[in-house]
Amino acid sequence: MFAGHPASPLLPEDAAAFTSLPVPDYDPAWRFRLRIEEAAPQALDVETGTDGVVHFDRLGVVEVPGVGTLDVWSHGGYAGGLFVPVKDAGAGKPGGTYGGGRYLLDTIKGADLGGVDGELVLDFNFAYNPSCAYDPAWACPLAPPGNTVPVAIPVGERYGS
Repeated sequence: MFAGHPASPLLPEDAAAFTSLPVPDYDPAWRFRLRIEEAAPQALDVETGTDGVVHFDRLGVVEVPGVGTLDVWSHGGYAGGLFVPVKDAGAGKPGGTYGGGRYLLDTIKGADLGGVDGELVLDFNFAYNPSCAYDPAWACPLAPPGNTVPVAIPVGERYGS
């Protein structure tokens, strides 16, 4: 579906040779149920070109054991929802992750693993590259400073070969 769907971000020349996404084996140690803690309000406006300015409000932060904190954003765009990008220490490095970071949770795209009463389920195994990783015509919200962590995250979609 990634190669053949009309909304795929792959360029036509890349879709022709596409076989699979580079994703390591699933590691259950990278799945967390985390409580959203309060944080000072913060707004983020991202110019996307195609969708105009997309607005986000910080709802709080989560503390990920062994990783650090990540901001949890409320998406103010067309469908609302939660958004948690992550940029790790492997970003932009050979064999690592996309330089701008990956999406860990984007409920607009159906990437919601649940959670109740102020908790989120974050599973880094399902971290995926934004569309702009494949096509420069896309302008994607990337991980802001509060979603950049000092450790390499060895699971989820990799970038390049």
